[in-house]
This record gives sequence, structure tokens and C-alpha cells, in this order.
Amino acid sequence: MDAIVGDGRERRRMSRAERAGKPPRAPQPRMTFKPMEVATADQVERLHQASLTILEEIGMDFLHAGAREILAEAGALVDPTSERVRFPRALVESKIGLAPETFTLHARNPENNLEIGGNAIAFCSVASAPNAADRDGGRRPGNRVDYQNLLKLGQSLDAVHLWGGYPVEPADIHASIRHLDALFDMLTLSDKAIHAYSLGTERNLDAIELVRIARGIDHATLEREPSVFTIINSSSPLRLDNPMLEGIIQMARRNQPVVLTPFTLAGAMAPVTIAGAVAQQNAEALAGLVFAQSVNPGSPFVYGGFTSNVDMKSGAPAFGTPEYMKAALLGGQMARRYKLPYRSSNACAANTIDAQSAYESVFSLWGSIMGGANLIMHAAGWMEGGLHASFEKMVIDADLLGMVTEFLKPLGFTDDDFALDAMREVGPGGHFFGCEHTQSRYRTAFFSPMISDWRNYESWEEAGSPTAYYKANRLFKEKLASYEKPPMDPAILAEMEAFVARRKAEGGAPTDF
Repeated sequence: MDAIVGDGRERRRMSRAERAGKPPRAPQPRMTFKPMEVATADQVERLHQASLTILEEIGMDFLHAGAREILAEAGALVDPTSERVRFPRALVESKIGLAPETFTLHARNPENNLEIGGNAIAFCSVASAPNAADRDGGRRPGNRVDYQNLLKLGQSLDAVHLWGGYPVEPADIHASIRHLDALFDMLTLSDKAIHAYSLGTERNLDAIELVRIARGIDHATLEREPSVFTIINSSSPLRLDNPMLEGIIQMARRNQPVVLTPFTLAGAMAPVTIAGAVAQQNAEALAGLVFAQSVNPGSPFVYGGFTSNVDMKSGAPAFGTPEYMKAALLGGQMARRYKLPYRSSNACAANTIDAQSAYESVFSLWGSIMGGANLIMHAAGWMEGGLHASFEKMVIDADLLGMVTEFLKPLGFTDDDFALDAMREVGPGGHFFGCEHTQSRYRTAFFSPMISDWRNYESWEEAGSPTAYYKANRLFKEKLASYEKPPMDPAILAEMEAFVARRKAEGGAPTDF
């Protein structure tokens, strides 16, 4: 419970941070600039019409029989001899505008609630990596210890706002009960908002129930207050499979957010041109929107974009490329055209902490930011095209996210910001290091990166030539050493433990989808 302080008009709620003697959490970043528009209004409309043509003439395969029944009732044309569904233009247009433009994603700690949509920005951790890596232990298969340590690290980094999935897959836990232990860890080692994988009905329902228990609320409140989101990836090109469609059904029915994200790699799972790839991305996203709004009109829905290109020699995904940035910008324009929150990603294909990992992340993040993304997945820790989660990269990316957040803050133009009194105090030929104006502001006036080491060459050499990799390694260990587990009501913890134990005794979830 929040503590109440003050009397009368000054009566207010004391935050957990204040009660612990810590500064309050920084406000959620905001996009203070107009998002960049890479396409004209006419081009956006042509892309929209091309997407409607794809859905009406080619259609999409929906592999879930129940989903096809829902769509048929909504007015879609279901081929009785196959799994193909075609969408009349009027049906698609009728579902646009039903989902909210913005919504609040609730965390078990209300101080970590997030606005999704509008000009708000939320940064997720890396998610779904099969391997973990750090400078000392190298690259290794995902396991629960690394999973828990990445949770602790992300909990300790203010720039990481929520979890976009398991930072690394704890593959040493059997797949039938993995979600139970992983969600329990996520909800007890952290108090930030979370994600649930759509890998079968049981996993969705277990996640919804665990979040409900962790927040200490009833079912009706949960359905009024979105508290867990899911990423739905279409099997590009033009297909949605059983687990993904079941995830939409279960989450939308309970009014929990669905983030529909086609994984459209130009030249592989989508046409090689940006226009063609984004038209397909848009068609798949619209098909997901129609389905989610047919399940539960008005349920929260996020337009996801993850279009990039491949290396045509190897077939490997490429990130941080000009094509990726253009697709991110164009995806944002399409999301705004439909008045939907927009999801993008911070990604790179580098294998280690090096210049490639830095510039690819900067370019992909900048495409996401200037595209107006509201939910940025894999914002901290993603490496190797998503094949490993890096402890050092999570710290480096948090530094980058902090710089972006500071850049987005409006400039100060109060009389005091012009510092005329400070200039009078210093006078010609002096310096501002010691003046009151500087001393009272130096801790907050500028964002000071954790990773950059602003020294001259001689002092840098004397310190042992600390590279970014070296320094990030030290910093993540310091963060883990100072980690504090967020408090939880003992009764809620006991209820969660009992639920997990019962579901394990029942066998958890099937492993054949």
C-alpha cells in the first residue's frame, strides 16, 4: 500500500522510492519532435490500398479452425477447401478505429505503469534469445541462472521500462513448466510490466492469472486494466499459425494487449523492395487487427513493424541498415494512419561488443524513434540478430537509451536558463566550473553516459585502457551486486507459489503445438 503524507491540500501518496529514501523514477520518455515522414500522404494511401488488395485478392492462411469461424461470422470469405481467408475491403475498414489510440499497461508496482501510444515511449529488454553471453563466460545456452541475473540487471536499469519476453530462454527448465517458473521469477525479481508468450492456451491463461495474483486484483479489474501483453508474429508471408491465433483469442477476450508483428525480411519472407515488403507487413498487421477486433471490439492492439532485409549471399538477417530504417519510418506512418500505437525494435547483427554492434543499434534505434515508435522491443541487450542476450550490451544500450531520452527532452528557455547572472558572476575570461549556477545543476544539467570515458589519452592509458566492453563488464557486475529485490506482500507471494505448484502438478502446458 502507498503511504499517505501531508494534511489537507498537501495530502498525497508517498511512492515506494520515496519511502526507501531513493529518488522517484524518471518520467516516461516522450517523443517531442514530429515523427519523420519518409512517404507522402499519397504514397501512404497507395500502400494502404495495396494492402487491401493483398487481403481481398490473395488473402491469408489462418491455420486455426476456430479463428476461421470467427472471421466467417465477421464477414470474411473463408475457402471451405483450404485454410485461406480473404477480407473484403469494407470489413477491414470497419475494424479500423475500434482499438484504442492509447492505453495504460499496468505493472504490479503502479509506479512502473506505462502509457502505450500517443507520444509516449517504452523501452523493453532484449527478449527470446536462446543464448546468453558476457566477457567472462562467453556465449552459452540459455539457463535459469542467467535468466534471473538478466532480470535483476534490467530491474536495476531505469532505462529498461518493461519486459518484452524472457531476456534469455531458461532452457534448463522443462518446456511444459518453463513458463510457470519464468513468469514467477519475472514477477518476483522485478516489479515492471511484463509480456506473455502465445504458445498455447495454457501459457496465456497461466500468465494472465499470475499477473492478476501479483497485482492483487480481481478478474473484473484485470479486464479493465491491461496488465500483460503478447507479441503475435505472423508466419510471413501471409500466414498466422495455431499458437499465435490462440494467443490473440485468449488475450483479446480478456482485454489484454496484442502486438501484431510480421517478421518480414525483404528478399526472403517478403518482396525485396521496401514498398512491397511494407505492403505485405501492413496487410498482415491489418488481418491481425480485423481478427482481434472480431474477438473483442475495442481490445488494445499495437501495430508492429519488424521489416528489414537479408544478406542475399548468406540469407542472414541484417539490421541497422538503411532499408531497416526506412521500413521503421514507413511502418510508423502506417500505424498513425490507423491511429494505433506502434512497435519497433533496437536490433543488431553483430556477434560481439564492437563498432558494428554500436552503429547498427544506433541506426535501428534512431529509425524507431524518428518513426514515432511507442513500444521499442529488444531495446537493451540484443546481439547476433537475436541469437544471444549480452549482459554488457544491456548496460551499453541502457546508456544509449538514456542519451536518447535526454535528447528528446524539450529545451529550457526560462529566464534562469539563459544564465545571465552566471555570466555576470564569471565575467570575461573566467570559467563556469565553480559558479553557483553550474554547481547547483551539474548533476542533472547534462546526461553523463556511464560507458564513455572522457579522459585524455595519457590518463586513459594509466587507467588500463578501459574499453567500452571492459567498462560495461564492470558496470553490469556492480549493478547485480547492488540489486535489491522489490517488495511483495507475503500473502500474494504465497498465492503465487501455490498457483505455480498446482499447475506443475497438473502437468503444466503441452509441448506439441
